[in-house]
Amino acid sequence: MIDTAASTHDTWDGVDLHTLADRLGTPLYVYSASAIRDRVSSLQTALRGTDHLICFAVKANPNRGVLAFMHSQGVGADIVSAGELWRARQAGIPAEHIVFSGVGKSEAEIAEALRQGVLRFNVESHDELLLLQHIAQAQSVVARAAVRINPDVDALTHAKISTGKAENKFGVSIEEARRWFAQRDALSHVQLDGLHVHIGSQILSLEPFRQALQRVAALWRELVGQGHPIASIDVGGGLGVCYREGHDRPIDAAAYVALVREALAGFEGRLLFEPGRYLVGEAGVLLTRVIRLKQGNERTFLVIDAAMNDLARPSLYDAWHDIAPVAGDARSMISYDIVGPVCETGDTFAKARALPACAPGELLMIRSVGAYGASMASTYNSRPLAAEVLVDAGRYAVVRQRQSFEDMVAGEQPANHWETA
Repeated sequence: MIDTAASTHDTWDGVDLHTLADRLGTPLYVYSASAIRDRVSSLQTALRGTDHLICFAVKANPNRGVLAFMHSQGVGADIVSAGELWRARQAGIPAEHIVFSGVGKSEAEIAEALRQGVLRFNVESHDELLLLQHIAQAQSVVARAAVRINPDVDALTHAKISTGKAENKFGVSIEEARRWFAQRDALSHVQLDGLHVHIGSQILSLEPFRQALQRVAALWRELVGQGHPIASIDVGGGLGVCYREGHDRPIDAAAYVALVREALAGFEGRLLFEPGRYLVGEAGVLLTRVIRLKQGNERTFLVIDAAMNDLARPSLYDAWHDIAPVAGDARSMISYDIVGPVCETGDTFAKARALPACAPGELLMIRSVGAYGASMASTYNSRPLAAEVLVDAGRYAVVRQRQSFEDMVAGEQPANHWETA
């Protein structure tokens, strides 16, 4: 588990969690600035002496308060939509510190990213490459681009977050990348001078990274030998975090960077990194209260006020999150099925999970939710989005107000004005 400035169950980064829950209500996302700072620093320290840029994967946690904090730590942004571009720019991240990834960039999104002057496009298909050329020519600018390689490497992670196998929708084969570079002189308004690879998320072994980087390095050396300049290599993200204490063993940042240095030895261009989960995952907890205990014929259900709309990972991926009472007093252990109030059987956070005996009103924390928690939340069952708070060495700041019912339905209206098309 990440060290959150000597956090205990009762506090998170020096802030009393009972007080936060009483003041701001539950469910409530709480992010530790100290934990994020430590993770950024671990990467920056390991990368000392290299020409590099860390670009936070905005999809992991797009809160503007979090993005502004990333900017304050010298971190840029990896985006996959115009909305993420807007958020990053609103948070103060300069366009020249933003890379644009994703298989489905629309014409409008590419045009806006070019107008903003983003650092680089990670291109994922030949159709996208030609569209980028067309739009850049129309704007009389030159777009800088990298080809996203699909190295056909198994990331040894959940199938739904694997992105580097040939069967996945991401990137192109090494053979197709060779053809792009062979024809690069025909691209009058695209400077194709980068390589990009990202094989998946929540990776807990160095071996998949080693295999992918070896293939990228071989292509880089081959292309340079043919006279094609390679100005940057983007090694993506994917570093895993600890969701289950005593079970998940995340990769050390220094060991990971050492592998990158070894695989790309002799490369004199810029290294780009796109960590998301690694920077924020363990920094976040979700505070939730017990609504009631329900005794079934075979199971004891602990019904809490957080639900699958607040945290989708357990229902979407069968993902494990450690769950514990905030009060750390000794109690007898009971096996619970921990469930939310949404009208879906899938609204289940854990089955047969041993917890200290709980009572209605008990404050619980769900750990390691800083990534893909609030970012994947919805208003299903007309449940407003939870508030989000950043805590830092004993102080806190609300970075997202709890959504009101009025906020939730803003933009909806009766069908009083009919038109024809």
